[in-house]
Amino acid sequence: MSFIDEINPVNALIVGANRGIGLGFVQKLLQDHRIAKIYATYRQPESASELISLAGEDSERLICLEMDITNELQIAEAVQKIRIQVDKLHLVVNCVGLLHEDNLQPEKSLRQINSENLLRYFQINSIGAVLLAKHLLPLFRHGERSVFASISAKLGSIGDNQLGGWYGYRASKTALNMLMRTAAIEYKRSCPKALIVTLHPGTTDTRLSHPFQGNVPAENLFSVERTVNQLLAVIEQLKEGDSGQFFSWDGSRLPW
Repeated sequence: MSFIDEINPVNALIVGANRGIGLGFVQKLLQDHRIAKIYATYRQPESASELISLAGEDSERLICLEMDITNELQIAEAVQKIRIQVDKLHLVVNCVGLLHEDNLQPEKSLRQINSENLLRYFQINSIGAVLLAKHLLPLFRHGERSVFASISAKLGSIGDNQLGGWYGYRASKTALNMLMRTAAIEYKRSCPKALIVTLHPGTTDTRLSHPFQGNVPAENLFSVERTVNQLLAVIEQLKEGDSGQFFSWDGSRLPW
């Protein structure tokens, strides 16, 4: 039995829900009668038309919130809006991530290291998640099972790094793993029923991975729907001792 079956009603928050894996989570959770409220964040309305359209179809269950994860004030304001409506969350999935944008591309060598790009990677892939942990803590301070999962990447595993390159992306995901493991230790004291984990989704057919799919075998390129189903299966099978751990899409633990 999954932990969601033990709770009624269940409140969820999907961060970065305007497209890709985040939007896939919203679509999947809307089909689940066990989920009472789904809060979903997006950064800009013009890139969130599909999400906003879904909210129009089920405004009682799906509430959209504009939030830039690099802006702590916006995070605080979004969390406050949630707290006005509910006093607890049971599932939070942070799907925000940056691999490439405009002139920012994964570095192939030290020659391409740029301090501004490195800061951008850390701001979005690492710092945003720990700011979420900071502001969401009161909504996890309850006696029911709950999970706060952040989408990480196997490339953030130091032990698994055999190829090098992609300095900013790798390092920012490694930092995410450390920040979330550290937050898990603090949460255990104040929110003992909350589990914090980081998850590797596998290579998923999204805008983030699109420029880099050429060398990925077809069987290793997952649809968004498949990725969401696999990650939800991992989340639902988490046990008490799993907080602070780093899991792959198949439920196996990844090396730090």
